[in-house]
Amino acid sequence: MKQPAGYHLAELNIGRLVAEPGDPRVEAFMKALDAVNGIGKRSDGFVWMMEGSGEPGTGNTETKIGGDPCFVSNLTVWENVESLEAFVWNTVHRAFYERRAEWFEVLGEQHFVMWWVPAGHRPTLDEALERLEDLRANGPSDRAFGWKDLPQATLWKTRACAAEAA
Repeated sequence: MKQPAGYHLAELNIGRLVAEPGDPRVEAFMKALDAVNGIGKRSDGFVWMMEGSGEPGTGNTETKIGGDPCFVSNLTVWENVESLEAFVWNTVHRAFYERRAEWFEVLGEQHFVMWWVPAGHRPTLDEALERLEDLRANGPSDRAFGWKDLPQATLWKTRACAAEAA
């Protein structure tokens, strides 16, 4: 998918924690949220992130999907694919991504989606969940896609974690 002029890249990543926030089984993940999100916000090409209450160590975990306290999401906007890719695979984020299986259940279905948004647009969680559902139902399109649909994205091919952990 080629980036249209005047557009940025939005991404949604959802997951279901193995335990509710506050449980020792997800403590290391929760403690790392502020640092990892802070690196993201300082990264070249970062535009915007959906935020929770701002309480330390909560990230956006208060924004529950379907009222489930274990279902958490990350919704961000980046200037381009290369910026998001550099953050995901070339920062400490990668180390936590590789430990995903410690903190998250295997969902058994697509849990990550990207799409183009007009510069300045801040997507809502509902909008992002609709894009994810579109990808699940219809496969990659201009409305919703993944890493493999972006020829300019290459790091995911060699640096992604094993499929069973994703």
